[in-house]
Amino acid sequence: MSDCIFCKIVDKEIPADIVFEDDQVVAFKDRNPIAPVHILIISKKHILSVREATKEDTLLMGRLIMTAKKISDDLKISKKGYKLLIRVGKGGGQEVDHIHLHLLGGARLSENIHPI
Repeated sequence: MSDCIFCKIVDKEIPADIVFEDDQVVAFKDRNPIAPVHILIISKKHILSVREATKEDTLLMGRLIMTAKKISDDLKISKKGYKLLIRVGKGGGQEVDHIHLHLLGGARLSENIHPI
């Protein structure tokens, strides 16, 4: 059994408010949202981060983005705009070692990026 919280969500060991799922990805509401819409889109395949993704993961990486597009349309935030964010490593602010994409929207979003 993996200690990865996102793998446990994929395996349905931990509940999540899932908004989309297919054979490759799961998308769910972030438990600590930083915007009115804050969805995490994760691969079902355990990949630590973009840094560890391989050429074989190219289609899966595109699937994460296209899933974000679909969800933004479903939630009716696509016309006003939204942000897609992928954090890589501790210095990039990644808190869970499992590749994931943040879909943020529902408000005007800033670029509050500060050195650690």
